[in-house]
Amino acid sequence: MRYTIEHESRHSIRLHVALPRITEAEADTLEYYLKDRLSVRGVSVSDRTGMVFIKDGDIASCREAVLNALREFSFDDPEALRLVPENSGRALNRKYREKLLFTCISRAMQIIFLPDRMRFGWSVIKSLKFVLKGMKSILGGRVEVSVLDAIAIGVSLLRGDYNTAGSVMFLLDAGEILEEWTHKKSVNDLAGALSLNVDRVWLKTPGGEVLSDVKSVHAGDMIVVHTSNIIPLDGKVVSGEISVNQSSMTGESVPVVKQPGGYVYAGTVVEEGECVIEVKSTAGKGKYDQIVRMIEESGKLKSESEQKAFHLADSLVPYALLGTALTYLLTRNVSRAISFLMVDFSCALKLSMPLTVLSAIKEAGLHNISVKGGKFLEAVSNAGTIVFDKTGTLTKARPRVEKIVTFNGADENEMLRIAACLEEHYPHSMANAIVKEAERRDLFHDEMHSRIEYVVAHGIASEIEGEKAIIGSYHFVFEDEKCIVSEEDRAGLQRLDAGYSHLYLAIDRILKAVICISDPLRKEAAEVIDLLHALGINKICMMTGDNKDTAERIASELNIDEFHAEVLPGDKAGFIKREHEAGRKVIMVGDGINDTPALSEADAGIAISDGAAIAREIADITISADELYELVTLKRISDAMMNRIRANYRFIIGFNGMLILLGVGGIISPASSALLHNTSTIASGLYSLTPLLESDRS
Repeated sequence: MRYTIEHESRHSIRLHVALPRITEAEADTLEYYLKDRLSVRGVSVSDRTGMVFIKDGDIASCREAVLNALREFSFDDPEALRLVPENSGRALNRKYREKLLFTCISRAMQIIFLPDRMRFGWSVIKSLKFVLKGMKSILGGRVEVSVLDAIAIGVSLLRGDYNTAGSVMFLLDAGEILEEWTHKKSVNDLAGALSLNVDRVWLKTPGGEVLSDVKSVHAGDMIVVHTSNIIPLDGKVVSGEISVNQSSMTGESVPVVKQPGGYVYAGTVVEEGECVIEVKSTAGKGKYDQIVRMIEESGKLKSESEQKAFHLADSLVPYALLGTALTYLLTRNVSRAISFLMVDFSCALKLSMPLTVLSAIKEAGLHNISVKGGKFLEAVSNAGTIVFDKTGTLTKARPRVEKIVTFNGADENEMLRIAACLEEHYPHSMANAIVKEAERRDLFHDEMHSRIEYVVAHGIASEIEGEKAIIGSYHFVFEDEKCIVSEEDRAGLQRLDAGYSHLYLAIDRILKAVICISDPLRKEAAEVIDLLHALGINKICMMTGDNKDTAERIASELNIDEFHAEVLPGDKAGFIKREHEAGRKVIMVGDGINDTPALSEADAGIAISDGAAIAREIADITISADELYELVTLKRISDAMMNRIRANYRFIIGFNGMLILLGVGGIISPASSALLHNTSTIASGLYSLTPLLESDRS
């Protein structure tokens, strides 16, 4: 692609695409391509001007990479096109920018060009919308802010003060556009955060199951889904039986059993079982709209503080009407009485609160933190307890196989091949380590087992060549499944290095191999724990299936307040319930299938991005797997959001209360009250959109 460099500085570079114009779709393609190719702080592409703006701490260090990426780019590149989300939000932003601009220009033209009589007539016609809205509220038995707006506008027009009435209506229109824009943008951002991100599916072919790109699947194809998998496409079950958690789409609180003939939806989660699905809707058809509807019908957007502010704004309306009546009765001055109507708390409260939450969600996204709603940020800010899973969370997200100890004359590579064949269906950090080791050794593991049974937090059971094959924890293999080890091999079992995590593989109830996996602590874990303590988390707990000695050593190294060893998934959720009963808000951080009950139970469930798909789907917040410092950033953003909400609340109540007193006292006119009130509303809204963290302001 051809381009010209328009401006270059130490921290940014601005380029112009050498085309007469680019479409919104082309701008999205270029922007997401550059974001994928470059490790920079920010990339934006304007479809209006064709300008590309790239920002980084030291642009010189990545300048050549930027230029190379642009040279290699093509708008027709299939790989670049695949990077663009189903709905980028660019069209939405343009629509509301133009709508707001038109409203402002329309108001300016009325003031400049329309004579007084025409302006008065126009104001009367325009006021009908607000008057009818207020009447509808009263007829519905509700006394809301719309009643105040209607009375204030109506009284101003009756007094011949059409300038004040026009200003009030203009600012109400602008506020409504901003509020609607905020809501739509929030839904759009959350829909993107909730997108399935399922790239590959198991396609059923005559030769067996083949891992395929989801975009290559067509209607009528057969796909296989296993326990804990997200169903990637809408379809009909043709064989097998599954228990599906489809609360995200239908609101049902309990899993639904799906048998042959039953319809399943993309985005729902298989809690148990395995089935073959005939695809009815391919990738990208209707999925985004389904997610948007789900968000619209849920309470995820509003935090508890937002809801309280909204209720407060409406609950103050009767007092404003009472104040208006009392002021008139005591002073017999219409202007002073109208001062109560010209100033309400609703506009600023209902604008600044959502904008603050939206700003926090967007800012979290800049730090690779995906948040599904404002109430979860509020929960993080208010939490006093945080519970960590160990494996893949406090430890590195990419453990590796160190050695394989075989028993009963088994072949090492053959045992690894069988283990990888079983584990590849259940993506967890341990399972990933086994699959990657098999790939490293060039061990191919075509499907050779029957239906797989996954026992949460224990292991996997299946059948290979008529013999039962199981892999999992010591407890699962030896105590639950009653597997045995020969006397001559028992000494070798006892000599296993306790510094590794162990997965036991048994065939036909006889131990065949122990896979030793190194799972070192993350280097930043100790510092992150200390920082969370400093930020107000006073109880940090670790829950692990490991033995007590290992758990105690790790807890001591990390300065963890409390730990529980050899726990099951129900134990984690039970601990969180007890914390709730003690009146504490709880954060749960995990990455595995066994963490999902606790992630659901917590006030804010946080999943690691490369953990199990079901954990990411159920979690309220997802952080990248790179480092745990994002938890500290999340806590700081959450605290800053709550501080801003409280500051906005105090300012709005205090400033508007002062305007009412000044108006009632006759110190300022109703028009001045309206102007100052609406100016403060816009100012608080703009302030709410500024970055929350100091580091993001530069």
